[in-house]
Amino acid sequence: MPETPLPRNDTPLAALNAWLAAWLTEEEGGKRRALPWTRLLAAIMQRLPGEAATLMRYLPERDELLPLATHGLPAEVRGRRFALSEHPRLKAIAEHTGVYRFAVDSDLPDPFDGLLGEVHGPDLLVHDCAGIALREGDRLLGVMTFDALTPGVLAPLEALEIRQIGDAELADVLAQEHQEHQEHQEHQEHQEHQEHQELHDLLTLPTCCLALASRLERGAAPLTGMAALAPGMTPQAQRTCPQRGPAMARLEAQLEAVADTDMTVLVTGETGVGKEGVVQQLHDASRRASRPLVRINCAALAPELVESALFGHRRGAFSGASHDHRGHFVMADGGTLLLDEIGELPLALQPKLLRVLQEGELQPLGSDRVVRVDVRVIAATNRDLEAEVAAGHFREDLYHRLSVYPLRVPPLRERGRADLLALAGTFLEHNRTRLGLGNLRLTPAAEHLLCDYPWPGNVRELEHCLSRAALHARLAQGAHPTRLRADGRQLVVITPELLGLEASAEVAHEQAGGFALHAAQEGYGTIQAGRANPAQRHVLQDIDEALGLRDATEAFQREHISRVWLASDRNWAEAARRLKVDRGNLYRQARRLGIV
Repeated sequence: MPETPLPRNDTPLAALNAWLAAWLTEEEGGKRRALPWTRLLAAIMQRLPGEAATLMRYLPERDELLPLATHGLPAEVRGRRFALSEHPRLKAIAEHTGVYRFAVDSDLPDPFDGLLGEVHGPDLLVHDCAGIALREGDRLLGVMTFDALTPGVLAPLEALEIRQIGDAELADVLAQEHQEHQEHQEHQEHQEHQEHQELHDLLTLPTCCLALASRLERGAAPLTGMAALAPGMTPQAQRTCPQRGPAMARLEAQLEAVADTDMTVLVTGETGVGKEGVVQQLHDASRRASRPLVRINCAALAPELVESALFGHRRGAFSGASHDHRGHFVMADGGTLLLDEIGELPLALQPKLLRVLQEGELQPLGSDRVVRVDVRVIAATNRDLEAEVAAGHFREDLYHRLSVYPLRVPPLRERGRADLLALAGTFLEHNRTRLGLGNLRLTPAAEHLLCDYPWPGNVRELEHCLSRAALHARLAQGAHPTRLRADGRQLVVITPELLGLEASAEVAHEQAGGFALHAAQEGYGTIQAGRANPAQRHVLQDIDEALGLRDATEAFQREHISRVWLASDRNWAEAARRLKVDRGNLYRQARRLGIV
């Protein structure tokens, strides 16, 4: 990334043009950079008054606006989606040509009411609002919004005539803007007009960037004159979605690499990380997207029904088979089949699945006819299949056939603050709509608590936590609502105590730091009042009393798991049964502790 700061006053468009070209030319990890939406919006807001602004991309397939950058708003707003049908001000902006400034007494609710200013401030309503539709010809690319708590602050925007970029002039617009800017600089006596023109130029630049991003995303070649702005950009850098944290950026790059192939993919990750969403992305971006994505949960079927569910059966093949059943492989012919919880597939059926993967053919129960299928298989599991193979519970040849391209979905704790808050914003917007609220936001203290919590249940736990908190907040603040939007809907704030994470954090910490606690209680009894039986003393005698609680706990874990594993003849399945824990989780913990 170019380290020089964005220019402030002297030549904003010229400097931004050069800075933007340097940004896109710069490589990061061997890839061109994505467009710097946040920096671009920050440069614009250096010249404009007001407390908040957004730069949003229009998603025509869903008639929604996706925030690419925000200024002066909570971080979680980046994760929200704004349906035009639910936000009349945004709809009015999108349908207007040029700058649209709302009357101070407009009865249309503002989508950012309750999100500006101090969370406990006396007045969180927006009192001045304007927006600009960003178009390429007649095609809506996105919008910019500007909000202020003080009436009249955004009046200078009304005088601007923002040019809508046409296809024929898109290639030369940056050069034209730069030349016009230089010409105006030569006439210092028209300083007011010059500043007006510079602001106009700045507000035109997002349209150029959105048009460029849209063309590159569609695979269209940049127009002459724009190629120098983004030379050799990879598809990953061409995306117009906000940049992710490193963990999710790596996953998205891998998704992009494998999606449009027919490779078998093994999606792994802890419970609740969103593996099904990754599978949907793989299918939607593949050449099979127009064909079905069929899902089957291997853990949800009785063992005696799995073969029939996968490969089908003929009437009379077994008791209760009153009609023919095609089977999920045939249902997915030409498309994609998700084998969820593949680690639960009975060992006896694994050779038959291996044959389908290798030969592309199957034989339904009760039939002597071989059926050929063309199916891309994606498997998903929260188990450690390597450990399952080592324990003899999963065939090694099937494991290697499934993991042609392994994808690990990172747990929420590895994704970083920005990604977590973006997810929180998605769930807050969903709950705002579900509960019929004017707006829903987190206090800064609640944000900190969300970011500090370890989230053992990952994305699913975050979703459920915010759903409960939103309901509790509405009930707690609904008896005496003091903040109402223009349409009378309530503005609700979620405080830390409503999240219910303080007690949960203690439990999670005990679970994360005291993995073998239950096993210790089962195997050695409970150590009370400083007294320990000989077995307990044998385990604990080598632990340094100077260690902190976490280090001492890990030392106990290491000793106890090692002892039980060796007593189980190095069989992880048997050790897991003795410790009363999941095999995969036990193996992962053992690897973390350096036992294997």
